[in-house]
Amino acid sequence: MNIALIAHDKKKELMVQICIAYCGILSQHNLFATGTTGKLVAEATGLKVHRFLSGPQGGDQQIGARIAYNEIDMVLFFRDPLTAGVHEPDLFSLLRLCDLHNVPIATNVATAEVLIHGLARGDLDWRDIVNPKE
Repeated sequence: MNIALIAHDKKKELMVQICIAYCGILSQHNLFATGTTGKLVAEATGLKVHRFLSGPQGGDQQIGARIAYNEIDMVLFFRDPLTAGVHEPDLFSLLRLCDLHNVPIATNVATAEVLIHGLARGDLDWRDIVNPKE
């Protein structure tokens, strides 16, 4: 599965911690991330992470395009709800694309853990049936 990782500045450390905690599961999948988040995760975990541009430079839009082309199967987007006004367009755009293309998305650590455990159990294998990759 192809998993996208995005985290607002105040949530980057949390993203790193969740990736450390679930490194064994995540290592079995392809990881994609916005620039800074990807760099931090790769440095802390040793996981291979394909990095796009940073969020403000359009990295979240690059991930959105991958979602639209059915190249992303799951998104972990840790957002900062206390400064959400600045980031609302980024979030709503990705939420809309995920809803449109049936891509599971977690916006907090609790939901991320549920998705990661489901990923390990094979609960998301339906993505390969409903949305086969060419």
